[in-house]
Amino acid sequence: MNTTNIHNEIDNPLADLIEDDVYDVLNQYGLINHKSVRDYHIRRTFKDLRSVKLSAGDAIDKIRQKYPYLQFDTIRKIVYQPQR
Repeated sequence: MNTTNIHNEIDNPLADLIEDDVYDVLNQYGLINHKSVRDYHIRRTFKDLRSVKLSAGDAIDKIRQKYPYLQFDTIRKIVYQPQR
């Protein structure tokens, strides 16, 4: 595994969307909504799990392993809420 990719994912959780230097500037000025970034990752993970034919309930349970402080219904609301 490439350690650069691991480093980028830790420093820039939106590496698949924006460059590291852009993320750093936005974060430096407090323009990153970390809850929205978390929700983006939850939705992306849910979509990936569903694409490999995992049931919705099992996918949410798997996501809860990474975010144990979130309730099942909270994750369900995140993945099914309409995008603004």
